Amino acid sequence: MVADAHHLGHAIDISSTSPTPFWRLVRVELRKSYDTRAGFWLLAVIGLIVLAAEIIVLAVVTTQDESIALGDFVAVAAFLTSFLLPVLGIMVLTTEWSQRTAMVTFALEPRRPLVIAAKALVGVLLTLATVAVSIVIGAVCNALYGVIEGSADWTFGWSDFWAFLLTQVLAMLGGFALAALLLNTPAAIVVFFVYKWVLPGLFELGAQLVGWFGDLRPWLDFQSAQNAIWEWSSSGEDWANLVVSGVVWLGLPLAFGIWRVLRAEVK
Repeated sequence: MVADAHHLGHAIDISSTSPTPFWRLVRVELRKSYDTRAGFWLLAVIGLIVLAAEIIVLAVVTTQDESIALGDFVAVAAFLTSFLLPVLGIMVLTTEWSQRTAMVTFALEPRRPLVIAAKALVGVLLTLATVAVSIVIGAVCNALYGVIEGSADWTFGWSDFWAFLLTQVLAMLGGFALAALLLNTPAAIVVFFVYKWVLPGLFELGAQLVGWFGDLRPWLDFQSAQNAIWEWSSSGEDWANLVVSGVVWLGLPLAFGIWRVLRAEVK
């Protein structure tokens, strides 16, 4: 009893310690996203690939004497970043589990839901930054086109901007959901590219071979359903397809992934 009392007398009382503010967690996770070589080079590669693609498009349209608008340059960036942003979302979450630093993170901040929320918000912030950089690069290339050709078409439209922004956030969150579900960087990346490249072909094949699957496909094909965002469709069925397929391919994996992170044993 004396030994126990002596031990308790030297215990650290943290009951009066203020919890870590959420925005401090966000700042820490944001720094970790670019403070590693993998994270830094992924962000750098996204910017360099978008820049290289825009320069190639600029060179082609000027040499072929074709017309192009700002929205076309941004569309090129949207196509490229839709493949790279999910990888960013994956690495935001899985890097610590792959490098075995999650133990330090959850020891310093045991409230795992806040850590997950901070990582998700960092992914969204980096997506917004990527969108901004893509638009700036597109604007510069469009201005150069105007200098070369004598005039530039600055048609872009707010509807395209919001569609670009929303689809990029959905792409990143898709990667984030797979990361939470698998907690392994290579596995999540492989599964994502299977989903991105193989699954649409399987959907098309199934619709061609099985009649009833053709009617079911719009409710399952999340990638095709996102066309409603770009077109701002007036059809309620198009938006219903987007919501239902989004629940299947984004909502459920994210929910099960978060549940797994909350219960996973940190080693």
